[in-house]
Amino acid sequence: MNTAVLEVRDLNLSIDSSNGPHQLLDGVSFSINAGETTGLVGESGCGKSMTALAILGVLPATGMTIRSAGIMLNGEDLTALNHAQRRRVLGQDISMVFQQPATALDPVFTLGQQIAATVHRHGISGRKACRQTMLESLELVGFSQPEKIAAAYPHELSGGMRQLSMIAMATVCKPAVLIADEPTTALDVSTQLMILQQLKRLQTEYKTAILLISHDLNIIRQCCHTVLVMYCGRLLESTDPESLFSHPRHPYSAGLLGCIPKLSATRPPPINAIAGQVPALTDLPPGCHFAPRCDRAIAQCRHTAPEPESDNGRTVACFRPMP
Repeated sequence: MNTAVLEVRDLNLSIDSSNGPHQLLDGVSFSINAGETTGLVGESGCGKSMTALAILGVLPATGMTIRSAGIMLNGEDLTALNHAQRRRVLGQDISMVFQQPATALDPVFTLGQQIAATVHRHGISGRKACRQTMLESLELVGFSQPEKIAAAYPHELSGGMRQLSMIAMATVCKPAVLIADEPTTALDVSTQLMILQQLKRLQTEYKTAILLISHDLNIIRQCCHTVLVMYCGRLLESTDPESLFSHPRHPYSAGLLGCIPKLSATRPPPINAIAGQVPALTDLPPGCHFAPRCDRAIAQCRHTAPEPESDNGRTVACFRPMP
């Protein structure tokens, strides 16, 4: 029986404003087993990256309020750690590949210096040992000339090379959990494949649990064991990829799948875009936040938020799920 490496329990995040607090995340709960990948999908502005940053505890200390029943990493509650303890955990036991490597990497240091600093921070002393570990991490993600990459500054590398360097930095300490936030965005298809192959190889070798955040549902279908569908800070559906693609239960999940272009020998069917747009954080509708855009909404949806209900291994939060 697999054991959950990361378990998020009732995660809530609100931001303070002159009009009072506004909810960004609302009761987010999920778990990831060792060696498995969980996909987190939804439109931009739905809270996916905020979920990742809240798990890591790297959000601003002021202006935001985080509450949860626990964020458990290998049985240890991250929310109970002080600042020094958390610094020892981040990068070693749990790490993140950020969405924009061009801005996440420091432009005034070489790639080698940045990765070596991570290695040194988490227990390997000695310049020679740090450099050797750093070069091995670059080689493991597919660089045939790690010394050349180590000597380069971020602006001297392509987008795909920067992303691979970020993966090398995030995995140099062999973390138990890796959060990958849009790791294939704005990359060509061959580079995307290379990135995904490296994530899969690292996962297979070290039994890393991966939280993969992506807009590309086809990538999610290929790589993930479980899919979480998020909208306005709430998880609306949780299931395996094949069940989601063959039989989505939540209308929002069905709407996301309807937006995927389909190839056809004849004239392809039209893309069924979801009506409207994600509401502003400061103007979330009451009840089910998706109700104003949903063609299955009833009066109850507009004033009451549905509770998640589980059946046959999948969870849906909807009063009128898809048949």
